[in-house]
Amino acid sequence: METLNFSDIFKKSFLEAGGLMQGLNGDVLLRAMLYILLSVIIGVLLFILYRRTYSGVVYSRAFAVSILGMTVLTCAIIVTIQSNTVLSLGMVGALSIVRYRTAVKDPMDLLYLFWAVASGIAIGAGMFWVALFVFVVMAIILIVLSRMKGRRDEMYILLVHYTGDGIEEKVRRAIGVHPYKIKSKTLRKHDTEMAIEVRVRKNDMTFVDALRGDEAINDLTLVQYSGDYID
Repeated sequence: METLNFSDIFKKSFLEAGGLMQGLNGDVLLRAMLYILLSVIIGVLLFILYRRTYSGVVYSRAFAVSILGMTVLTCAIIVTIQSNTVLSLGMVGALSIVRYRTAVKDPMDLLYLFWAVASGIAIGAGMFWVALFVFVVMAIILIVLSRMKGRRDEMYILLVHYTGDGIEEKVRRAIGVHPYKIKSKTLRKHDTEMAIEVRVRKNDMTFVDALRGDEAINDLTLVQYSGDYID
């Protein structure tokens, strides 16, 4: 029995790659097109799910589209490299020089990116039902958890710019039952600026109206903070 080493396998794959276009047939093309179409379906489902379950401040349509594109491109890579050793080595070498500089700030965005890559790999390897089953399970988990979270308190940063004494105590009384924490206090020659972290309950903004009528307060700034807090 003839034994083949890595060099022989590499040469054989290289020769096969040279006649790759001649070796293409209808079945190979049909299977590749089917895998790409299935990856588009899963990518679209991921796109819709990401849009429905997004809970951040600013929704990025470009990122949602990139999830769809990541699924299709990963599937195309797997379909390409599984047919030939030379192509797989060349693809690995090409991808090894790619550097991504975009920072992913939301952990859920990272989850969707990894999910898109995993789905593309599964479909490209011919395991569409695995990708579909994972999508169903993850979609149920995300939808149920998003609905269980319910209506929660919202966190704001209140910036108070005032002149004179005794205003800090008025601010404390106006905030009332809302949990708060003084984050910073800047003292200038004639005025003071104070930053307060306030957890607003049931969308109650009456404390802002109470402070706005005080003549000693020069201006108020209320900025929403998009973090998640646990009681």
